[in-house]
Amino acid sequence: MYYEIVPMDRSHVPQIAALERECFSTPWTETMLNDALFDPQASFIVAEDEEGNILGYAGLHVIVDEGYIDNIAVEPDARRHGVASALLDVYCRFGAVNLAFLTLEVRKSNAPAIALYEKYGFQQAGLRPGYYQNPREDAVIMTREFSHEAE
Repeated sequence: MYYEIVPMDRSHVPQIAALERECFSTPWTETMLNDALFDPQASFIVAEDEEGNILGYAGLHVIVDEGYIDNIAVEPDARRHGVASALLDVYCRFGAVNLAFLTLEVRKSNAPAIALYEKYGFQQAGLRPGYYQNPREDAVIMTREFSHEAE
């Protein structure tokens, strides 16, 4: 499956909003996604195929040297083809150079996502009871710390 990782732009927003509605019980709206385009602390990337169809996307917010991965979402037909790994890899490579840590929340029942995050060096750091709605479920907080050599 061919795709490339590119920065999110305004043309991607309708497809990403549709993907959000498909993947999450509390999806980001087009307005929220548009706002992220102009947020200097945010970086959103998409995996798109040669026709410009979005196969997945991810969002990151950075405050000083702390990174928070907002969402990683992949079209159901594109899952198990390395799309989520490619998106996550971009943020991990960025974090290795620029951040003290990356953190995210994931549904406790989402074993494939937890396994992916663990493969990339994330460790379970705690729980947020009842964090998710529809259905109500705890979130596992996962964090990857980066150590930087003194220059």
